[in-house]
Amino acid sequence: MPTKTPPQERIEKLRELVRYHEHRYYVLDDPEISDAEFDELVKELKALESQYPQYVTPDSPTQRVGGKPADGFVAVRHSVPMLSLDNAYSEEELVEFDKRVGEFSHTRQGGYTCELKIDGLSIALIYEEGLLSRGVTRGDGVRGEDVTCNVKTIRVQARRNSRRGLFATHFFQ
Repeated sequence: MPTKTPPQERIEKLRELVRYHEHRYYVLDDPEISDAEFDELVKELKALESQYPQYVTPDSPTQRVGGKPADGFVAVRHSVPMLSLDNAYSEEELVEFDKRVGEFSHTRQGGYTCELKIDGLSIALIYEEGLLSRGVTRGDGVRGEDVTCNVKTIRVQARRNSRRGLFATHFFQ
C-alpha cells in the first residue's frame, strides 16, 4: 500500500518544480508546461503552506512575484514593490478576491472590469518633472530590469506625463 508523502516533503518538491518552471518561463523563455498547469502547482503550494504555516520560508516562490532580473540589464530596486494579481478559476475564488478587496479598501464603491489574460510584461514608467526618466520591468517585484532605452523605442509610450505638479517631489510612478 503506497504511503502518503509528508506535507513538508511535498512542499519542498512543489517549490523545486515551481522554481524550475519559473526559470524555464522567465529566464529561458522556453516553458515546458501550460500557464494553467503552472498555476495549479502554485495553487497547491499556497494551499499546503496555508495549511502548514510552520513550513513557509522567506525564499518560497509564494512569497514573491515574477523572476530574477535578466542578465544583460541593470537591476533597479522599485521604490514601491510591484505586486502581481492572483488568478481566479471559479466563482468561489472571485468572491474571495472581492472579500479581500473590501477588507483592504474599506469601501464598496466602484466595480470591476474583467478581461482575458494577455501574456505580456509589467513595467513601471517613472516620470520626473513630467518627463519619462526610467522604465523598469517588474522582475521579482522588488528589483526589475532597467529597460528605459527599449521603452523609448515604443512609438506610443508617453514621454510626458500630464500629472506634473501633483506631487511635491515632482516624481510620479
